Amino acid sequence: MTRHQEVRTTMRRVLKAAGVALAAAACLTAAVPAASAATPVPRLAAAGAPPAPLANTFGGLGVVSFSAALLASVPDPDRSPAGANDFSCKPSAAHPYPVVLVHGTFENAFDNWSALAPLLKNRGYCVFALNYGEVKPHALLKATGPVPASAAQLAAYVDKVRAATGAKKVDLVGHSQGGGLMPQWYLRFDGGAAKVHQLVGINPSSHGTTAIGTIHLLDAVLDVAGHAGKPFGLDSPAAKDQTIGSPVLQQLYAKGDTERGVTYTNIVTRTDIVVTPYTNQFLTAGPGASVHNILLQNVCPLDLSGHLGNPYDPNVYQLVLNALDPAHSKPVRCALMPIPV
Repeated sequence: MTRHQEVRTTMRRVLKAAGVALAAAACLTAAVPAASAATPVPRLAAAGAPPAPLANTFGGLGVVSFSAALLASVPDPDRSPAGANDFSCKPSAAHPYPVVLVHGTFENAFDNWSALAPLLKNRGYCVFALNYGEVKPHALLKATGPVPASAAQLAAYVDKVRAATGAKKVDLVGHSQGGGLMPQWYLRFDGGAAKVHQLVGINPSSHGTTAIGTIHLLDAVLDVAGHAGKPFGLDSPAAKDQTIGSPVLQQLYAKGDTERGVTYTNIVTRTDIVVTPYTNQFLTAGPGASVHNILLQNVCPLDLSGHLGNPYDPNVYQLVLNALDPAHSKPVRCALMPIPV
């Protein structure tokens, strides 16, 4: 057997195992009951009402994880998470910057933000969440297109939010690609620095990834997946753009990490096995910019949540809230998150 055949055989086994794991996760997710009539679901707070307790709130879905939200998004991959995309919302004096949530690669707005969107809405923010980077309309797995093209979509969406709300600037909160090089490309090359107050990245894919050393097997994966994988974004230009050493990364960081006038917060977990090494996620402040690099385990040593788990981690919620409103920051209570997903 040739080396190429060995790689193909190995990747077939990997893909088969991954399929079995995903199927099992879907079955387990399906077994999670929705909130019953006897269990009140937190409602979005009315104007002047006290904020809801800091907790997972899913607008009635009753799900508490990325996998559950992903399954719930299958019938309508373009749906908005609860609390997001009310274009009649006007920012308050307490929260003058609308929050735009930017999902990660192979995700969508609903599965990425079904916890954080209603939480932010409950706390008085105008919240918006876009879908972008589709290989075809209504794709379940989005953010797979070329990073520069996705950044142009973000630019148009931010302009739409600013026009609707009257706000001069927005805050971006993103996950993975959505908190890393894609919005950073927008800030640098599409005029975003003049329109963004701060970028909060959860597990941002800044500086690219080795994917724990497997990134160079991508071509073998695509060879195995063939045309069948294209509708799902397995031939993703975004994945290649996020590979360490890619032309997109080289162009983006040729003049440093940051843009003048923007505040950057990076929330990073040591258990991340998607964006590796995890230290790549940290940024270095350039002239006129502020950077806050937060290693989750330095705040909550027993929090082992990983790349997909962090957008559903109450410890991360508090760190995001503190970044958005530092004048009213609160200590993180450090809920135990023992599973590194």
